[in-house]
Amino acid sequence: MYRNLRFFVVLLSTTIVVLYGCTCNPEGRYVKDIHEFENGINIETNDANIHLTALSDHSIEVNYLPMGYEAAPSYALEKHLGKVETHLENKSDHILFSTNNLNVHIQKCPLAISYFYKDSLLFKEEQGLLFNDSIKGFRMQLDPDEKLMGGGERVLGMDRRGNRLRLYNRASYGYETHADLMYYSLPIVISSNKYMLLFDNVADGWMDLGKTEKDILQFETKGGRLSYVVVGGEDYPSLTENYTQVTGHQPMPPRWALGNISSRMGYKSQKEVEEVVSTYQKQQIPLDGIVLDLFWFGPDVKGYMGNLEWDKQAFPEPEKMMSGLKNKGVKTVLITEPFILKNTGKYDECIEQQLLGTDSLGQPFVYDFYFGTTTLLDIFKPETQEWFWDIYKKHTLSGVEGWWGDLGEPELHPSELHHVNGKADLVHNAYGHEWARTIFNGFTNDFPKKRPVILMRSGFAGSQRYGMIPWSGDVSRTWGGLKPQVEISLQMGLQGLAYMHSDLGGFAGDYKDAELYTRWLQYGVFQPVFRTHAQSDVPPEPIYWDKKTKSIAREFIKLRYRLTPYLYTMVYENATKGIPLMRPLFYASGDTSLISNKANYLWGDNFLVSPITEKGAQNWNVTLPEGSNWYHFFTEQKYSGGQVVEVSVTINEIPVFVKGGAFIPMVKAFSNMEAYYTKDLTLHYYYDADAEKSKGYMYDDDGKTNNSWINHLYEKLFFESENDDQKISIKVTRESNEYDGKPEDRNISFVIHNVVQKPKRVLVNDDSVRYIYNQKEHKLLVTGVMYGDKEINMTIRK
Repeated sequence: MYRNLRFFVVLLSTTIVVLYGCTCNPEGRYVKDIHEFENGINIETNDANIHLTALSDHSIEVNYLPMGYEAAPSYALEKHLGKVETHLENKSDHILFSTNNLNVHIQKCPLAISYFYKDSLLFKEEQGLLFNDSIKGFRMQLDPDEKLMGGGERVLGMDRRGNRLRLYNRASYGYETHADLMYYSLPIVISSNKYMLLFDNVADGWMDLGKTEKDILQFETKGGRLSYVVVGGEDYPSLTENYTQVTGHQPMPPRWALGNISSRMGYKSQKEVEEVVSTYQKQQIPLDGIVLDLFWFGPDVKGYMGNLEWDKQAFPEPEKMMSGLKNKGVKTVLITEPFILKNTGKYDECIEQQLLGTDSLGQPFVYDFYFGTTTLLDIFKPETQEWFWDIYKKHTLSGVEGWWGDLGEPELHPSELHHVNGKADLVHNAYGHEWARTIFNGFTNDFPKKRPVILMRSGFAGSQRYGMIPWSGDVSRTWGGLKPQVEISLQMGLQGLAYMHSDLGGFAGDYKDAELYTRWLQYGVFQPVFRTHAQSDVPPEPIYWDKKTKSIAREFIKLRYRLTPYLYTMVYENATKGIPLMRPLFYASGDTSLISNKANYLWGDNFLVSPITEKGAQNWNVTLPEGSNWYHFFTEQKYSGGQVVEVSVTINEIPVFVKGGAFIPMVKAFSNMEAYYTKDLTLHYYYDADAEKSKGYMYDDDGKTNNSWINHLYEKLFFESENDDQKISIKVTRESNEYDGKPEDRNISFVIHNVVQKPKRVLVNDDSVRYIYNQKEHKLLVTGVMYGDKEINMTIRK
C-alpha cells in the first residue's frame, strides 16, 4: 500500500507542477519528439538524443548523444542480450517507459527522469546530463540516508558515501589501511536502496559520492561514452545476479586454479622451480600450480621486459620442465606484461609491424619507467591482439597452463600516448579489459575445450566475462596490509569480480612475522584463490618457514582441499548466477546496519568467517547474523544469531562458523586437483532443531572441460532435511549426466553434528544400519552408504 501511494504521489506532484504553469526554459532541456525501437525508445530533446534500451527485465541503459557528439562503444555490456518485453505510454506532459520490473518516468518539460523498481523509487536525475566546455557527466539525486558502495578496488570502508573517487586504474604499492586509488577502479555505485548504477565510460574521470554536495552523486569524465546503466533487484543477491546478467558471468576456471599456487618474485632457474615443487611434495603440502615471474625471460628485473621468450641460460629445457611438473600434478603459469622495452627481443618486430602506441605524429611513443626505456603495445589494435595471442598460443602449446598479466593498468600510461581508438586518458581503464579479452578470445578460438586461467590486476566493468581473476596488488607485508583484504574482496564481488584475492602472506617489504604469515594463510583458505606471493626478502612458501608455522599452514591447506566440493559448487553458482563467493553479512539478511561490517563475511551460504587481523589476539568479536543458529567449525559450540559474540582464539585456528541446518560436502585431503575424486564423500549435516527444513546441493564435473555446465557434462547431488520431535530425516537425490571421470556410485559417510542424545535407531532406505555416536562431541557417524542412481532416505529416530 505504502509503495503504491509513494509512486502515485511522485507522479501526481510532477503533474501538478506541469498543470500550474510550468513553461519551458529555452536554455533548459525538454522533449521534442519520441520514437520507439526494439527494446527501447529514442527521446529527441533540444540539445541531445537519449536512447533508453531495456537490457533485461531488471536493467535499462540510458545513452545520451549530444548534438554533434561522436558515439563511443560500450565495453561493459554483453552483446546480443535478446528481446525484452517493454511498455510505452506517451502522455501530454510525461512519458512512462517500463519493463516488467523497472519503470522510468520522464517529465517532458523541463526534462526530468526518475527510476522505479516496480513501485519503489530508486533515484532520479537531479540535473541529468552535464555537457559543457568544463565538465561532461551526470548529476543524480541521493536520499539523505542512502548508503553507497562501489567505485571498484579501494580501502575506504564499506560505505563510501562522502568520498570523491578518481576513476583511473593506478598501482598502489605497499598500501595498508587506506587507499583512495588502486589498481582496479570501477564507475559503479551500489545503493542500500537496492539499485546499481554503472557509468559505462572507460576514460579518466571522477565519481563524487556526496562529498562536494551532500545529496548529489556526480559523475565526471574527460570524454568518451555518456551512458549509464540502471539495475534493480528484489534483494541484494538478485541485484548482483541482475547486474552480471547484462555485464557477463565469469566462466568456471579449471579446478586446479582453486588449489594451492606457489609464487614469488621470482624463481630464477629451472633447477629452483623443480626443487620448490619437489620440496612441497616431500613435505606433503598439496600443490597445484607454480607461477614464474620476470626471470623466465631474463636474468634481471630491469632491462628484459618484452622478450617474451625463455631465457635458455636459466631454463635450458622449459618444455621438459613443464611436462615433468605436469606429471606431478603441478601446472605452470607465466607472467607477461604489455611493455616492450627498447632493444629487447620483440622491439624491432613491434616497430616494423606498427603494434605500439604512438605520439601525435604516428611514431612509436618511447618513454622511461622503472623497468627501462619502453614502448607500450596498442592492445586496442586488431593486429596487436593477433600478434600477442600468437605468443600466448605458442607457449600454451608447449605446456603453459595459465597466464598472469601484470602492470595492466597500464602502470605508466602517458596522456600524450595515442591508441588506435583515442588518446590514453580516454581509453585508459579499458586496457586490461581488452588484454583479458584478447587472451580469452584466443582460447575460445584455438583451445575451445580448455578453461583459461587469466590472472590480471586491472580491468573494467564486465571483465569477469573474459575469465579475469584479479588480485589486490602489491599489498604491504604487514598487519596493516592484511586488514583491508576482506573489504576489497567483498566490494569487488558485489561489482561482478568474484575472484578478487590477495597475495597470501603479503607482497611488499621485508617484515617477517610467523604469526602474520599464519593468519594470512588461514584467511586464504576462505578466499577465492589460494596463492602465496611476495618479494623474495621473506619466503612466501610455507615450505621455507619454521616447523610450527609450516605444520599449521599444511593443515589449513589440506582443509582447503577437503572443502573442494563446497568451494567448487560456489564456483558453479558464480558462473551461472554471478553470486560472489565472499559475501557481506547484509547480503543475505538485508540488514543495512551491517553494511559497514568488514571484519566478518559469509563464505557461500553456509560459512561465516572472521579473519584474525591483530597481532597477539586471544579473543575475537564476531557478528552473527540473525535468522540462524551458528556452530563453531572447530569447537562445535553453538551460538544464537543476531548478536556479537566474543570467542577465544589460538594460533591454530580462526573463527569459522557453520549455519544451523547446513549441508557441507567434503572429501579426504589429497595432493593436487588431479587426484580429486568424489567417489568417497563425507556429507556433514549441522542438525539444528530450529531449522525444521533445509536444502543444499553439490556440483561436480571433470574440472577442466570448458562450458561443461552449459553442455550438460556434469551432475548434482541434492540434499534435504526435515526434522521434528521424533526424528531427523535426510534425503539425497541425484541429477546425473555423463562426464569424464564420473563416479558411477559413491561411498557416502554421513556426519550429523549437534546430536545431543544417542539415537534409538538409524535407518537407511528402511533398513537399520550401524552407526557410531560420539557423546563428547555430539556427533553421529554413519559410514559405507553406497549411492548410485537411487535416492538415499536416512531416518534418525530420537
